[in-house]
Amino acid sequence: MHIPEHSPLGKPSAYADQLDASLLFPIARAPKRAEIGIDGAPRFFGADLWTAYELSWLTPRGKPQVAIAHLTIPCETPSIVESKSFKLYLNSLNGTRFADAEAVRLRIREDVSEAVWRGGVAPGAAIPQVGVRLVLPEAFGRERIVPLDGLSLDRLDIDCDRYTPAPGLLTAAHGEPPVTEVLTSDLLKSNCLVTGQPDWGSVQIAYSGPQIEQGGLLRYLVSFRDHNEFHEQCVERIFMDLWTRCQPVKLSVLARYTRRGGLDINPLRTSHPMAPPAAGRTARQ
Repeated sequence: MHIPEHSPLGKPSAYADQLDASLLFPIARAPKRAEIGIDGAPRFFGADLWTAYELSWLTPRGKPQVAIAHLTIPCETPSIVESKSFKLYLNSLNGTRFADAEAVRLRIREDVSEAVWRGGVAPGAAIPQVGVRLVLPEAFGRERIVPLDGLSLDRLDIDCDRYTPAPGLLTAAHGEPPVTEVLTSDLLKSNCLVTGQPDWGSVQIAYSGPQIEQGGLLRYLVSFRDHNEFHEQCVERIFMDLWTRCQPVKLSVLARYTRRGGLDINPLRTSHPMAPPAAGRTARQ
């Protein structure tokens, strides 16, 4: 079984100059989900939304091409792909010749789909395909900066003294009429599970149900500051803590993490089927 400590993270890496799908390093979601009380199928919907800003390949005549890639990886996949391995994989396209951009898109889709669904599809069955969309240079100007919509928790003047996840800080007004609101914060920070390097993010929490006490929620989000976990795992932990402790009727948690190595990862977890968030990135991404 692939475990984070065996990934390319924190280790010297040779850069392949020809396409090599074996560079993709899947890591099972199940062990970390078990830590937060998920045994078997997840209790939420959602996807991991990746943006790859450093994508290049060669035309059949050897001329370099560039693009931005947007990937949508369903949270139902049994594995994530470790981000450095994905960067190494993308770098292996740099010296590879493709007929056109569509051939590149299909190659990425096939390789990433195989990695994230590995071990989760019956032999001989078709592998579900992840979403891959390429933005070519003529459309770069249409890539938007969009702040997360909602009421900012960061306006609150509070004391913070907890820097590892403290779900006990979460409370909700169960004896009062329910509310529907969207809350945001730019103060989310966690650390890479393997290297300990900081991961910076913004988070949007939309819910209906008993009103969540905002000061406690902000202190809870700040409590991830010294926590070591991958982006996807942090968002699932936030979702489950809110779901179990505040008991909303509906809940969605979206985090937009700043890019590292030309990649950003934006996990979305929701209690109900919903449209993906509007295309765009925050200013820090």
